[in-house]
Order: sequence, then C-alpha cells, then structure tokens
Amino acid sequence: MAWDEWEQLKAQSSDRQSAKMQLNQLPADGGGGGGSSDADLVVHDDQLGKLGNMAYDLREKFRVDSDFARPSTFTASVDLFNDGLDMGSALLELHDAWNTQTQTLKEACAHISNHLDFTRGQHAKDEVHIQTGMKDAAGHLMTVSRINDYIK
Repeated sequence: MAWDEWEQLKAQSSDRQSAKMQLNQLPADGGGGGGSSDADLVVHDDQLGKLGNMAYDLREKFRVDSDFARPSTFTASVDLFNDGLDMGSALLELHDAWNTQTQTLKEACAHISNHLDFTRGQHAKDEVHIQTGMKDAAGHLMTVSRINDYIK
C-alpha cells in the first residue's frame, strides 16, 4: 500500500468517526491543553531525525568547546593554591562546578538525541503493526468500510 493511500484511508476513517463518536471533554474555547488540535499529534520521521541530529551535534560541539579552558583553569587553580592564595581553592571550586554543569548539559543532549531515535524506531514499528493488522484473515487489505465494521 502506498503511503498516500494509507494517509487517505486514515483521513476518511477519521471523518466518519468524528460524526459517530464524541469524547467527554471541555468545550473547545475553555482552557485545557493550550489550544492543541489533532495536528499536534502528527509525527514526521524526518523532523524527528533532524532534531535528534541537532541534539547530537550540539552535544559534540559543546563537549569540545566546553573543555577548551578546563586544563588551564585547573593548572591555574593549583598554582594559586600552592602559592598560598585563597583564590586558588575558589577557582578550583569554579572549575569543578563548571565540569558538573557541562556534564549535565551533555547528558541532557544525549538523552534527547537517544529518545528521538527510540521514538522514530517505535513509530516505525507501530506503523508496520497497524498496516499488517489491517489485513483480513485471507490476507487482503481491509477497506475503510470494513474497518468501520470493527469499530462499531
């Protein structure tokens, strides 16, 4: 089945269902989810991929750039401390805090990238499951009217 045909079948089924089923919910003008609509639920694989790549690229760039001054900062803090200046221990605390914060940000970017990759994979599996589940016992693709029989 071509992707366009699949999208058309989903749209036709949705149009027929909207007249038959009504959810118990707030009126459209009354608060709630910030004006979300069905369009908010659409997943575009290429967009997820781009966002995941951007998160990964940000992590890698930040990993390199955030480490640029670390060695010299550490060396300066040790030298200042060894010279008896309190500023050396303060600079070492700053160095350690910076390392902790950069590690947190790198982990967050990696988590976002990994989560988007997982979401793409899971979405693809769900689509395959839905498409294969739309075949009848004989292996023929069910039409929208046959699908509606199951929903009733």
